Amino acid sequence: LGIECVGVIEETSAPHDFVPGMKVVSIMGEMGRDFDGSYAEYVLLPNEQIYPIRTKLSWEELATVPETYYTAFGSLENLHIKDKDKVLVRGATSGVGIAFAKLLKASGKDVTLYGSCRKVNDKKLMLKRCGYDHVIEDLDGVLQTSESFDKVLELIGPATLRDTFSHVSEAGIVCSTGQLGGEWYLNNFDPITDLPANGFLTSFYSANVDCDRLQKMFDYIEENDVDVRPEKVFSLSEVRQVHEYLEGKDSFGKVIVTIMD
Repeated sequence: LGIECVGVIEETSAPHDFVPGMKVVSIMGEMGRDFDGSYAEYVLLPNEQIYPIRTKLSWEELATVPETYYTAFGSLENLHIKDKDKVLVRGATSGVGIAFAKLLKASGKDVTLYGSCRKVNDKKLMLKRCGYDHVIEDLDGVLQTSESFDKVLELIGPATLRDTFSHVSEAGIVCSTGQLGGEWYLNNFDPITDLPANGFLTSFYSANVDCDRLQKMFDYIEENDVDVRPEKVFSLSEVRQVHEYLEGKDSFGKVIVTIMD
């Protein structure tokens, strides 16, 4: 298991690119699927998906960032958010939803940020602590509001995308990034009638990894003092508890596993 990791180079078959002790990040690229994943003390990775980075973040902060914040950062760039925009994150309690809120609010833009979740009473205060201004109930795939939004980060995916379109202002942008709803395709999609008037549909996929964008993200986090601390920290021996937490009703934000005491 494990689709992302941070660490240092121990040994390498590409000495011109990497040296022992170099701080690196790796995400996706079929890690944990086509080859062994990152739940290990030593991770063997293809050279082409190892990315050296410069950062002063602590190891716990650094481990919180890669796949989650990179996905949120790429989505944020694709939404072209401006001052006075009303922004919605559908699936706000997810790791990407929390990361997006922190990145956006650190930008200093004058926006109003809405987040949706299924259990408003349980998660409202936590979401507001992360930067959300308003929280909307998502009931059986239907937003319980008449509000419309200029920009939407869609993390539930095809399961709620049509309902999301109905809440987008004219010329608004939807970035479909997640598939938390368990549906992978939008059947019978008609871009002429389904998209909002004069609207735009884009996406961001975390496997679209670019070393320059990764470094740009880390620079952004440090320059804007983004709080990237994890919600919880587990040891490698506690992997079972990690997944029990993530699959439970109290799951919130990003958790990490560390091999260090």
